[in-house]
Amino acid sequence: MSAGTYTPRPGAAPLSRMITTQTALETRMLLRNGEQLLLTVIIPTLLLVLFSAVDIVDTGAGRSVDFLAPGILALAVMSTAFTGQAIATGFERRYGVLKRLGASPLPRWALMTAKTLSVLVTEVLQVVLLTVIAFALGWSPHGNAFAVLLLLVLGTAAFSGLGLLMAGTLKAEATLAAANLVFLLLLVGGGVIVPLDKFPDAVQSALGLLPIAALSDGLRDVLQHGASLPWGDLGILAVWAVLGLGAAARFFRWE
Repeated sequence: MSAGTYTPRPGAAPLSRMITTQTALETRMLLRNGEQLLLTVIIPTLLLVLFSAVDIVDTGAGRSVDFLAPGILALAVMSTAFTGQAIATGFERRYGVLKRLGASPLPRWALMTAKTLSVLVTEVLQVVLLTVIAFALGWSPHGNAFAVLLLLVLGTAAFSGLGLLMAGTLKAEATLAAANLVFLLLLVGGGVIVPLDKFPDAVQSALGLLPIAALSDGLRDVLQHGASLPWGDLGILAVWAVLGLGAAARFFRWE
């Protein structure tokens, strides 16, 4: 055995391995959190089953599940990318976790990348679960799969930017309250369960500019009505994504 076989080789791991490891850690932490599971899995599932099985809201012609399933998919994206991420990141910032991670060999941009990848992994699990449940309820989607993917990615970017902006500028307790309040308000007024045309004409146009409304309507146009690419909704989501991510990068405070 030659000398130096067991000589340590100090230094940071490859960047790709650090991001992958941090992504796996972020995903495990998210899935083990009871409040996060309530937001990301239980609430969307209960809403889909309840409003599909019971005629509570007039969703127009056709089966309720055909209207509800795209909106619930949009809600799942918002619950993970915005509400869940804002709350988790806000408390990590409060307890100094982000400050310590920011001083590690993992670059700060790579940490945010890992958080975003964790959100995407969680959303894949959500979409699979909700799709299976919707099929069991009689959902018959059709349309362009690429358009659906593009809407989900832009929606994730928009909500992720807004969630990080909130977590990086407000105190943790304020983030908790504000994120949950926004979740409830957008659930009611974002076209997820209640069609936007049920609201007064004066507010319909304003509600239609919200990211949750654009994502819900875009998914509904594709999956329910067979549209190819809903350019208007894609444009709204792209604007929100640029503004949210840009503001988060500019104003996020690590301490």
